[in-house]
Amino acid sequence: MRILIINGPNLNLLGVRDKDKYGSMTLGEINQKIIEEYPDIQFEFYNSNLEGDIISKIQQAGELFNALIINPGGYAHTSVAIKDALEECKLIKIEVHLSNLVKRESYRQVMLTAGSCDGYISGFKGKGYLAAVYLISTMFRFNNQ
Repeated sequence: MRILIINGPNLNLLGVRDKDKYGSMTLGEINQKIIEEYPDIQFEFYNSNLEGDIISKIQQAGELFNALIINPGGYAHTSVAIKDALEECKLIKIEVHLSNLVKRESYRQVMLTAGSCDGYISGFKGKGYLAAVYLISTMFRFNNQ
């Protein structure tokens, strides 16, 4: 199984940003933890602060991967274009947010992109990615029985 993990704007600053909201791990440390926890799964990790680059990566994903995990960062609340790209991507898709969005500002309560995914995980910091991989692997096992 191959899973693409896309991280959006400002996630390259993990480890420096508000650790109470986002945790103390860097993005590289989270990626390494995912690889260690799931050695039988192939991962590609992609990070961009640019909306168009994220859209292009989503559009290419269907041909190369079995599933997609995305943390669109602030674009989750603003990007109709990423939402549209996710809708066209026919893979299993899970959106992950490090912070607990329901405890955040009111403008973060609107989640445009999550509605184009199979589900979303919010509030578990870096562990949310591990949960997403677990859910995807479980979905594949159940779908192939």
